[in-house]
Amino acid sequence: MEVIREETACPRPIEGTAVTIGQYDGVHRGHQEVIAEVRRRAAAQGLRTAVVTFDRHPAAVVRPESAPQLLTDLDQKLELLAATGVDYALVIHFDEERSREPAEDFVDEVLVECLRARAVVVGEDFHFGHGRKGNVALLQEMGHERGFEVLGLDLIGFDDASSGEPVSSTAIRVALGEGRVEDAAVLLGRPYEVRGVVVEGDRRGRDLGFPTANVAVPADIQLPADGIYAGRYVRPNGHALAAAISLGRRPTFYADAPSSLLEAHVLDFTGDLYGETTAVRFVARLRGEERFDSVDALVAQMQRDCDRARVMLNAT
Repeated sequence: MEVIREETACPRPIEGTAVTIGQYDGVHRGHQEVIAEVRRRAAAQGLRTAVVTFDRHPAAVVRPESAPQLLTDLDQKLELLAATGVDYALVIHFDEERSREPAEDFVDEVLVECLRARAVVVGEDFHFGHGRKGNVALLQEMGHERGFEVLGLDLIGFDDASSGEPVSSTAIRVALGEGRVEDAAVLLGRPYEVRGVVVEGDRRGRDLGFPTANVAVPADIQLPADGIYAGRYVRPNGHALAAAISLGRRPTFYADAPSSLLEAHVLDFTGDLYGETTAVRFVARLRGEERFDSVDALVAQMQRDCDRARVMLNAT
């Protein structure tokens, strides 16, 4: 997949493109179905394929006070898009100037001039441009004049999603916020993953006999609800190691911690992880965070958590 970050580097393929547009946060199963339709139409018409996305969530610019946290950072999003087999990812820099751009100008500059679109596939509720005035109807009207067809798809649902809701980034955030990482994985098509750097902590886990990697996750990334999870710690070489994960404020030791801490105890591992850039994958929720009356009671529960995580992860 060719990543295009400057519109001056537009490919303008002679054969034209089948295109989809959106934030694509999470690149979840609904997104994957849209891209699959883009690829089907491209194959039928002899076109290249492209995804138009943004370097930040547009809401972070137009309404930062209520902008959602992200399911993927830009690098992870591009990795996931590349795995779908599209030819191009055009990353639009979204700022105040772009937020004021009329929808019609966006169509002419990005779809027509840059990508030579011949087919555009978006969600039926897709909106774009200044004041969100662009929609499927506008795309169809302009496509008739400029030589591209438009397909607006309904939100996609899956029978194995326990919530019964259509697949959306919002539904995934809700599931994560409630600690339902298994449901989030169904909607994503993979376990939920966050990335960060292993930083120095207070070494309390080591003193208790369960050394942990303290992972600093960017503040704009969505974390699951506080609790204990079974998951995997992914090293820079790609090796995914079984882990028991603690996410929370450690109430046994702190009465009023300012923020939650992500700690991964890598099972059956000895070594130094400090400074690594890692991914932590959440496979299953074991329990909520608890305050224990004694350190001994906490240590006994930590051992049970690790034993349970090991069994769960060996079964996956």
